[in-house]
Amino acid sequence: MRRSLLSAVVVLLSASLLHAQAPAPTAELVSVEKIWDKAPHNGFTDITRFQNLFYCCFREAESATKGDGVIHMMVSATGKTWVDHITITEAGLDLRDPKLIVTPDEKRLYLLCEGVSATQGRQTRYATSMDGKVWTPLQKLLAKGDWLWRVSINPADKRFYGASYNIHPTSGGPAPEKEWSLKTYASSDGSVWQLSSIMQVPGQPSETTLRFLKDGTALALIARQGGDRKGVIGMAKAPYRDWTYAATGVPLGGPNFIELPDGKIIAGSRGFGKTPGPHMVLYAMTATSLTPILELPSGGDCSYPGLYWEDDLLHVTYYSSHEGKAAIYYARVKVK
Repeated sequence: MRRSLLSAVVVLLSASLLHAQAPAPTAELVSVEKIWDKAPHNGFTDITRFQNLFYCCFREAESATKGDGVIHMMVSATGKTWVDHITITEAGLDLRDPKLIVTPDEKRLYLLCEGVSATQGRQTRYATSMDGKVWTPLQKLLAKGDWLWRVSINPADKRFYGASYNIHPTSGGPAPEKEWSLKTYASSDGSVWQLSSIMQVPGQPSETTLRFLKDGTALALIARQGGDRKGVIGMAKAPYRDWTYAATGVPLGGPNFIELPDGKIIAGSRGFGKTPGPHMVLYAMTATSLTPILELPSGGDCSYPGLYWEDDLLHVTYYSSHEGKAAIYYARVKVK
């Protein structure tokens, strides 16, 4: 049953007050290093592991908002040494916010991004690779104006799921509207997508990470650009059409999260920690709350983390401008 905007607002204000929280986990920074800073602006990262290699992808461009962005990838066997790998471009397009996942059969690496231009508008694109070196041409997904920001695999049905937002859902653009739409989509192979649900989140919902917990619950961590600009956590049970929402109480930028083998949930986002200004912050996450537990070396234009669990460590990629221009960083974090 679809919720009205009014009921969504009520849930946003009240759900977080109804949840009894367990003690938050702790996090300790093991190591961090700058791994790339060649472009004028390097940002918007993700990380995964494929065929025994870590892959880190990010955008290179003139600035965070200007220029024809390209997607750059680096690889590493262990995370200690990173090697320049490949660059993906499309003429006349700003390729933004690249994301990587491994397909359910573990045979392909799947790349998702947004293509933006003054003449073509904005539309999601994807490509795949069998070896991480040779990639298919970028193909368009969904309708013009839709931004499928990140996709995940549901272990229960081996399907792709993601949330797409649209800044001008009724007019088609070019100007952003007062309210934006947020919809979830599902796909059997990552190429053809079907509408799964309409998420009733007021306040210009935008960048959203949707993942599936071990018990089958879907959680969505949602940034908002309107209203109080503070993030929202959505929760749904199969078939993932009816969502409830909880207010996080904190602004988000580039939100991501991961469930660890012991059931802990760790989120990462641009946030505000113990020191003034925006930083790359890790949070302990529940279905209704975010609690900051670690502020990584960062500042200014920053965050948009990739998260991956390997060898009892949380591997984090992110970008930050605290040492000058925006550069790519790789950190290893111990979670207790």
